[in-house]
Amino acid sequence: MMTESKRGAGAFAGLVSEAIERLRPYEAGKPTEEVERELGVKDALKLASNENAFGPPPGAIEAARNALAHLELYPDAAAYRLRHALARKHSVGADCIVLGNGSNELIGMIARVFMAPGDNAISSAGSFIAYKIAARSHGHDFIEAPLGADFGFDLPAMARLADENTRVVFIANPNNPTGSYLGHEAVDGFITELEARERPKGPPIVVLDEAYIEYVDGRTVAAKDRESSISILERYPRTIVLRTFSKAFGLAALRIGYAICRPEIANYLNRVRDPFNVNTPGQMAAIAALGEQQWVTDTTRAIIDERGRVAKALVGLGLNPLPSQANFLLVDVKRDARALNDRLMRRGVIARPMAPAGLPEHLRITIGRPQDNDRMLVALASALEA
Repeated sequence: MMTESKRGAGAFAGLVSEAIERLRPYEAGKPTEEVERELGVKDALKLASNENAFGPPPGAIEAARNALAHLELYPDAAAYRLRHALARKHSVGADCIVLGNGSNELIGMIARVFMAPGDNAISSAGSFIAYKIAARSHGHDFIEAPLGADFGFDLPAMARLADENTRVVFIANPNNPTGSYLGHEAVDGFITELEARERPKGPPIVVLDEAYIEYVDGRTVAAKDRESSISILERYPRTIVLRTFSKAFGLAALRIGYAICRPEIANYLNRVRDPFNVNTPGQMAAIAALGEQQWVTDTTRAIIDERGRVAKALVGLGLNPLPSQANFLLVDVKRDARALNDRLMRRGVIARPMAPAGLPEHLRITIGRPQDNDRMLVALASALEA
């Protein structure tokens, strides 16, 4: 069996670029099987990866199951049916849709296509770490504006940091892991400011990552701030909107993300898109899921309602959950969140410590079904007392 040794490590010196050497692998939420195996707990509950606790629509499961009958065939590389279904949903042309193996693949494609040596990307501290990984893995600078006072994106600070070498700006809205939300007018004004500046290469690409957009509560966010970002795309051609089937549609295992953008942008992205990057069961399940909007609406509403209930319960435990428009809560636990999560896991509940996002005293907790949330609150109360 090969094992790590000083001699072995030396054999690989200089093997990769400095940019790759400095990267750290993405740290995913622990799977239930791993926690059960390592800690000896049974029936572990995972509330670490913002998955949809209600699962996918029944029709999507059936469509994926039917697709298994022809696993010997490659997927439709152009994803014709799914792209046209998404085009109808968003009232755009099918040539405006680019499919990805999850949004993560699209984020990497964007960095690969639109950034050249010497370019930089900008986002916010305390946002989705995939943006940083995508930029730096391709050898580009990644600049982070500090979090705003509300733990959200500080758009004026980001505008000040943008220079003539800024080629891509990433905005997660709602933001992961903080749950903050930027209204339509704020985002539109930010892009307007970037577009107005004189730059040799023109304005940067602005990526609006809307993985959690279905969880924005219309009862607390004004209609003018929930206006579709497609209207921004229509006015500013260098905008890319990212959506996913992993959250509200409950298809995280099948990895279906998509970009909505101008056909010219889509053409460039498709030049580097891997062949057959979206599998057939995923395509068929996504098409079926789009036809079950009532199911999506009902389960999303249930999660939004539970989000409010859980937030109040956390306050009752002496904790500080941040206001959220996503399917999770970021909680200031006022202590080492990783150590607290270790105690939680020994009680069979898996949450997500946010030290990798620069928030070592914050725990991100996915909102589950009512019974899941009740179990989490009991376990958390016990862990806090330990």
